[in-house]
Amino acid sequence: MGARYATEFRREWIPWGMAATRAALGLVLIAGAMCAWNPLTLAGTVVMALLSDIFDGVLARRWGSDTPGVRLFDTMADTAFYLCTAVTLWAARPDALRHNARMLAALLLLEAARLGFDLAKFGKPASYHSYLAKTWGLVMAIAVTATFATQWGTVLLPLALGLGIACNLEGLAMSVVLPLWRKDIKGLSAAWRIRSRLPVDTCGGTLAS
Repeated sequence: MGARYATEFRREWIPWGMAATRAALGLVLIAGAMCAWNPLTLAGTVVMALLSDIFDGVLARRWGSDTPGVRLFDTMADTAFYLCTAVTLWAARPDALRHNARMLAALLLLEAARLGFDLAKFGKPASYHSYLAKTWGLVMAIAVTATFATQWGTVLLPLALGLGIACNLEGLAMSVVLPLWRKDIKGLSAAWRIRSRLPVDTCGGTLAS
């Protein structure tokens, strides 16, 4: 009985630990850039973070521990890691960010606007993990890895930043559509279907309870 409980406890906390490790890897990236680490080491750190992002969700779903708290923490860890990645790029490859400064500024402004809207409406950040968000995360990881490791990686950054802008616009639209906080919404059409199934009160508004 004790061994089974210990196993279930470990399974419950492994996704939390993997997400926390990913956030910590962001700080490792910054430290590595300040200490002039080999670019391949920086690229390898990004790959490690990408693998943790993939497998923490897979394991959480397999073990039935993909709770709203886990999914929200996963989103926050992703945000923290890629903010640290931007700082690292500025330190290690400032040319790459200068060439894409307008797109980066637009992305950061959208991230801030979306976070503010979600906090005002739901009291916490959204955690949709949409198909577009997953695509953005993968392309961003590839672009950053290539930028650290090679010279041609900078051509991928505009694509990654463009996907980030599109992802935030979709996320903001989903937050406008949904009256309640929901996790793991795969796209705007899925959010609209959820809203259309909710009961409507006599004044024509969607009931939130």
